[in-house]
Formats: sequence, structure tokens, C-alpha cells
Amino acid sequence: MGIVSKPENATPILDGINGPEEIRRLEDADLVRLADELRRDTIAKVAATGGHLGSTLGVIELTVAIHAVFDTPRDKLIWDVGHQAYAHKILTGRRQAMAGLRQDGGLSGFTKRSESEYDPFGAAHSSTSISAGLGFTAARSLGFGTGDVVAVIGDGAMSAGMAYEAMNNAGALGKRMFVILNDNEMSISPSVGAFSTHLSALCAQAPAIGMDAVMKKAASMLPEPFRTGAARARQAMGALTGTSSLFEHMGFTYVGPVDGHDLPQLLSVLRTLKGIADGPVLIHAITRKGAGYAPAENSADKYHGVGSFDAETGTLAKSKPGAPSYTKVFANALTDEASRDRGIVAITAAMASGTGLDVFAKAHPERMFDVGIAEQHGVTFAAGLAAAGMKPFCAIYSTFLQRAYDQIVHDVALQGLPVRFAIDRAGLVGADGPTHAGAFDIAYLSNLPGFTVMAAADEAELVHMVATAAAHDSGPIAFRYPRGEGTGVALPERGEPLEIGKGRIVRQGDDIAFLSFGARLGECLEAADMLEAHGLTATVADARFAKPLDTAMIAQLAKRHDLLITVEEGASGGFGACVLQHLTETGQLDGSFAIRSLCLPDRFEQHAAPQTMYDRSGLTAPHLMATALESLVRKQQKQPNKKAQLAAI
Repeated sequence: MGIVSKPENATPILDGINGPEEIRRLEDADLVRLADELRRDTIAKVAATGGHLGSTLGVIELTVAIHAVFDTPRDKLIWDVGHQAYAHKILTGRRQAMAGLRQDGGLSGFTKRSESEYDPFGAAHSSTSISAGLGFTAARSLGFGTGDVVAVIGDGAMSAGMAYEAMNNAGALGKRMFVILNDNEMSISPSVGAFSTHLSALCAQAPAIGMDAVMKKAASMLPEPFRTGAARARQAMGALTGTSSLFEHMGFTYVGPVDGHDLPQLLSVLRTLKGIADGPVLIHAITRKGAGYAPAENSADKYHGVGSFDAETGTLAKSKPGAPSYTKVFANALTDEASRDRGIVAITAAMASGTGLDVFAKAHPERMFDVGIAEQHGVTFAAGLAAAGMKPFCAIYSTFLQRAYDQIVHDVALQGLPVRFAIDRAGLVGADGPTHAGAFDIAYLSNLPGFTVMAAADEAELVHMVATAAAHDSGPIAFRYPRGEGTGVALPERGEPLEIGKGRIVRQGDDIAFLSFGARLGECLEAADMLEAHGLTATVADARFAKPLDTAMIAQLAKRHDLLITVEEGASGGFGACVLQHLTETGQLDGSFAIRSLCLPDRFEQHAAPQTMYDRSGLTAPHLMATALESLVRKQQKQPNKKAQLAAI
């Protein structure tokens, strides 16, 4: 089946819903109808714009039940990650705005505080909801804020240590809050680890729904010593039946598992718990990613992230064939290197398909490790592998690698261990917006002693950088590359290690030098073409390395040109800052040439098409040309006899 069928001759309930207060006035039978309509509407909306479909379809009934039982926005509903929140947005006054989902100027694909009062906490990285929810809970107890707190977290997100830190703290504080564990056995990649096995065991045991909460409430009404005796009886019963869960040991009342698609059951459980809970409660809901939409349920990734598609059939819009993606090129290159070097191993943090390492896993299954959504552990795990003499490649998106910075510093850099970091999604990423932009890795890695930092200008360079990293054993090394298709250059049959700290001159000119670090090289070449119309020629160089710098090439560019412009797809404090510091320390900033450093602006760039984002950031060819002309005019005004031809500009 495709899209859920619409009942005949039924007046749509969803059309009359402008906010959750209207949901709370509905009868339970109408809530069931509302859930069906919400599923159809969500499918139709995402079919038009693309986005994260499977996650939201799995929580349609949960979304309706939460808003029907709890008094949002007075009660705080906090979604983990935000992929699950599309239906939530539809029900909270943003139905019409969904037409601009993930589009320039439109709704974010994640929860966002500035977007709605129904989004009390922004989320795009996983495993933050319990910590944030506990913050709201503690603030409420101190007189700041009112209402209950409900945090919805996926089972995949529970593989992150942060979730356990939050639960440990919540159990110790003992304050009333609700955590709903959305257990669909899958995040982006299938959930892995011992915790996933524990959840499976709980599901197999299937204890009576809500009995633990009821027993605890009843026991609390008894006088001593009966209260203590009842508590011991509950613990003994759990030990005898095997129903005692990890959550109970952490101080939570565990309720479940419940059927996350049985709306009457969900309503009953939530209403009961809202009436009796006096401490932290975890409701274990079993759901199916993509539920109610066959194309999503039958898809390998459950339509986690899709472009536009036909809602009736699920057929995805066909894209024009183009160059292979950087991710695919990396995966193939690493797989090839590993076929010749048994010391190479690959690590991903629940992003096997996203990083391309599913390809590596098919060829070398015993050397592929998916650590779950646990970047911190993944980095230190890689450090241990390196210390044991292996060659670990830690493939993590730039934005997610931020979560493991302490481990990069303390466990890798400080010990000089040769961990290889493959940094995907470098630069701006389009519809996912600022939460997923790879803006900061150049800066946060280049300031670490002993680190080697590279950036690929094209996919052929990426192949060589994989080989360079494989051959590099004298400390940590990182290489970054963008999302999406490559430039279409011919790929080498095999990567060749680059000389560490050496760049390359791609095009020779006389007046201006563009020194590019990363994938803006093509824009620099285009800007050089545009400058020729003004009678100016430009040298274009590919730095390849931010650390160590090619100081000889930089000196040559500075000496032979009136203007040097560094260009990078990263925030300030990165490559350009390294070049400026070097020139300052070596006394080369003597006024004989001008220098400009172009990087991402000092703001979080909002979601749009990647080209639009780069245009707004001033990093496209027309902006590079304009910067060059403006800088030369300014320099000529200070030295009027230096370049007479600039008078005509």
C-alpha cells in the first residue's frame, strides 16, 4: 500500500486544528481519526519538500496522545533530535508553513525556540532531551516555569553517554518528569550495542503495562513498615520475573512496553501516569519507523531522509546523473586501501550509510565498528586502536565531531596517536541548516599541537588524502570534504600519499593570488577568469594543508603579487588565521602586498540551498572577484603609482 486511504464522506478534523488546545477538546474516537489524517498530511507535506519522513511517521500516535493529555505549551514537550517533530509542527499552528519546510526562509527541519512557543528547546543533535528536560524540571521546582516536562528520545539516541548522565542525575534528584523512549530499533543505521539487546529483552518479557507505577503509588499510601515491605516486594518480584530494568536501577519508574501505535492504550497510560506520578517516569513505547506508509516501512533506511517523491507510490524524484559524491569516493578509496593494509579499521557513530562506511563493512566486516551515537567513545576507542598499532579511520560529520573535542585533545593529540579523522559534511550543508554545518573543525583542530589538517579541493584530491592518512604514522591527521557531488574530475586508479605540508599552484598569474583551502578552489578559478575582463591575472593555489602550512609557497605568493586572498569553507580562526599569524611572526606583512582572509561570516547561516548559503556568505566567484577589485583599489589609493591600470576600475 502507498499513502493511507482517506475515509469517505468524513469531515476532516485536522482542518479545524490550529493548536493543541483544540485537540484536548476532542473525544478519543476523534483523536484516532485525527492521527490518521495527520499521517496522510505529513506524507503529503514531506513528499512536496523532502525531509525526514520515517521518524515522524513512527510517532504520529505519540504526538497526538501527548498533546491530548498534556497542557502544551505550559507543559514542556522536548523532542530529541527533531526528526520526529514534523507532525508536532503541523499540530502547533505551523501546518501551512510546512510548504516551506527546510526551504530558504521557511521552517527548520528541527525544533527551534525562535520558531514557536511549542518548541521550548532546539534540537538537531541527538541525546540532549533528557538533560534539557531535567533543566526545565529543576527550574520549575525553584519557581521558574510551570507545568510538566515530557522528553521524547529514540532508542538510537540512548546509545549516547549523555542520556545516561542525564538519567543518573534525574534519578538522584527524584523530581517528577516523563521520558518517553521511542523504541523503533533504528536511528539512521540500525541500533547497536548492549542497550539495544536490553530493550529487546524487555520487549520479550512484556510485563503488564503500568503495573509498576500503580504498585508504587499504592505502596506510597501505606504506613511504615508496610511501605518498606511493599517496596522490597516489588524489587523481589522484578528479580524473580526478570522484569527489573536498567531504568529502575537508575531511579525511574519503568512503564511498558506499550504499543506506540495503539492510540487508546497510549491515552490511557499517559492519563494514568499524569495523575499518579511523583518522580521520574520512563514510558517504553514500541513503534515502527515509517509506520503506516508501506514505501517507508519497506525501505532500508525507512525514508529517514528523502527528497521530494510521489506520495501515492513513494517513487522518489529522479535526480540527474552526475559526479560521484565525496562520501562515496572516500568510502571506495578507504575500502581499497584496506584491501592492501590489514591494519586499517573504520569507525562510525551510527552513520554507516551517511559516511559511506556501509561499503567498507561489506568488504571488511570484521574491521568495521559502529559504536552507536557515541562520538566521544568512538574517538577514544580509535585512540586505543591506534595505541595498539592499528590504523583507525574515524569517519564522523564535522558537526558531530564537535561532541568529542575533549577526547580529540586529551586522548588523541596529547598522546600523539595516529588516529585518522575523515571529516564529512565540511562547510555549509543546505537544508539541514546551521546545526549541521561543518564550520568549526579547521579552527578547532589546527590549534592542536602535532595535528595534520588537510582539505580536499576535489574528489581526486580526496583519494590522495585517504592514501596520505593511511601512510601517516607520526601523529593525528584529519582530512575534510564537503557534502554532495564532486567536481567530475577523473579519479586516480590508486591514491598516492602527498608530501606533508606542501600545496600546489593550479594556475599562474601576476596581480592577485587566491590561496584556497578546500572545495572553494573551483570558485577561485572562476573568479580568476572573471578578473581577466578587468585586465588582471590571478594565480590560484590549492593549500591542501592548514597545518603544517606550505610556508615556502605562501612566501612566494606574497612576494610576487599585489594581493593575497585566502579562501576557506570554515569559520574565522581557521586557515586564514593560520596564514596571517605566520606572515606576522615572520615579518612578511611589510606593506608590499595586501591580504584578505575570506571565510564564513560570524553568524549561524540559516538553511537554504547550499549555493544560496555560500552566496550569502560571500564565498562565490562574483564575491571573490569583487573582493579582489575592492582590495586592489584600496591599495592603489595608498600607493597611487603602483598600478596605473586600476584607475579605470
